[in-house]
Amino acid sequence: MRINKEGYKIIGISGAVCVFLWWLIYHLLVSDANISLLWVSAVLLLLFWFFIVAFFREPRRVRIHDADLAFSPCDGRVVVTEIVKENEYLNEEMLQISIFMSVTNVHMNWVPVGGTVEYFKYHPGRFLVAWHPKSSTENERTTTVVKMASGQKVLFRQIAGLIARRIISYMKVGAPVEQNSVCGFIKFGSRVDVLVPKNSELLVEIGDPVVGSQTPIARLPKA
Repeated sequence: MRINKEGYKIIGISGAVCVFLWWLIYHLLVSDANISLLWVSAVLLLLFWFFIVAFFREPRRVRIHDADLAFSPCDGRVVVTEIVKENEYLNEEMLQISIFMSVTNVHMNWVPVGGTVEYFKYHPGRFLVAWHPKSSTENERTTTVVKMASGQKVLFRQIAGLIARRIISYMKVGAPVEQNSVCGFIKFGSRVDVLVPKNSELLVEIGDPVVGSQTPIARLPKA
């Protein structure tokens, strides 16, 4: 299992904290009468550390290219499919597909379509629960717009949630991006919105599980 580079520091710090806590338990709480406490604490701390390591796992996935489709930018479950008015950059009605990531999901993010990054902005904000309707516009988030070779534009947002308070994006304005290439990482659960042209064909429904870079979520209209 490969580990994403964004996890190296947290994995190291959490490992050191677990060792320190075990040392405290050994020296302050354990006696001959309760030696089992030492083993129970060691197992629990090790399981906790393995959870942290697993959170930053980096799966190996086949890179799919299909200019007619927009793919899921993350692992998770579809929580929103609706027509919305996008007011930050595109200023038009778009089909929004939102995907919620639990703490057990892979938290890498992928670019749903290929093209050139036309717009990118980081927004500081609140930390509402990620499925709250206002999280798309009020939470800490990044907004990226990719202009495809066909001229169509697709917008996606990485959104922080109640627990996730660290969004990482690798997007730079003017840079070319390949479809389903890695675009960033969100630490400890959150949500990603994808906004495609209004007349796109929706390929998922609310409640559907999706796999980042593998599950098509919309068929784009012909340019």
